[in-house]
Amino acid sequence: MEKEIKISFHVIPSYKDLDETEKKLFDAAKAVRENAYANYSNFLVGCALLLDNGEIVTGSNQENAAYPSGLCAERTTIYWTSANFPKAQITKMFVIGAPRNMLSSQPIPPCGACRQSILEYEAKQDQPIEIYFASLEGEIFKTKSVRDLLPFSFDSSFL
Repeated sequence: MEKEIKISFHVIPSYKDLDETEKKLFDAAKAVRENAYANYSNFLVGCALLLDNGEIVTGSNQENAAYPSGLCAERTTIYWTSANFPKAQITKMFVIGAPRNMLSSQPIPPCGACRQSILEYEAKQDQPIEIYFASLEGEIFKTKSVRDLLPFSFDSSFL
């Protein structure tokens, strides 16, 4: 028997179609992307989180010559946020990625390891995190939860 899984996501045509909060997150992720330490991949990623207290927290990918010792922007940001705002809930996550010296319009989603980490924090706070992902220009994709990007999720219910 074959079954099918459908995922749901929203396509926002461009930056100008974002609301003011979304534009702040986009701008924050784009700006912090420039702080990425990506000397090996030359692929810069910025992440901005909106917390339920209104705070915006940002982070970027940090690489290391001893692969896989580096961390993606999403995990760098979410781990720092949990350590410094342990009671705050993450309501939105904005991720922007692109090669260092190349314009790209293809939305860049979180990798598998980041999806699993985001899932853990959704479970921890018992609330979904809206995830937006984009490149420097073009369409922006939005999901209501990481579960839309990780339909066969592994969480603590299996342990």
